Amino acid sequence: MEQFGALCVRGDHPRECEVLLITTRETGRWTIPKGWPIKGLATHEVAEREAWEEAGVKGCAKKKVFGHYTYLKALSDGQKLPSVVEAHLVKVKRTKKRFPERRQRKLAWTKPAEAASMVLEPELKSLLNRVADIAP
Repeated sequence: MEQFGALCVRGDHPRECEVLLITTRETGRWTIPKGWPIKGLATHEVAEREAWEEAGVKGCAKKKVFGHYTYLKALSDGQKLPSVVEAHLVKVKRTKKRFPERRQRKLAWTKPAEAASMVLEPELKSLLNRVADIAP
């Protein structure tokens, strides 16, 4: 299974940049906004849409993939399937307080190293640690 994720970054200098983490609806663990393919949208456009729906972020996603990570997706029937997430960097332009999933998730803006310590997936940790090196 493949999903597309938004690695949302704000701040103008690498030392000042922050990344966004959100909680999952089912388990409450920290992750990035992500979702399934959407017919008619390019992968980076899916990342932008998920950032808006899950976190209220309006921004511009890079077309080039920043990286990938894998995790076990828990399905409603209790099954767990391996899923690969293609992550795109999203330069945050603005955030909104009202967005579709605002009552279902918590949001946290943190330094990349702190964000890396909050997530469980080793490959996502690595992606978050790389953000500080390339941040706008």
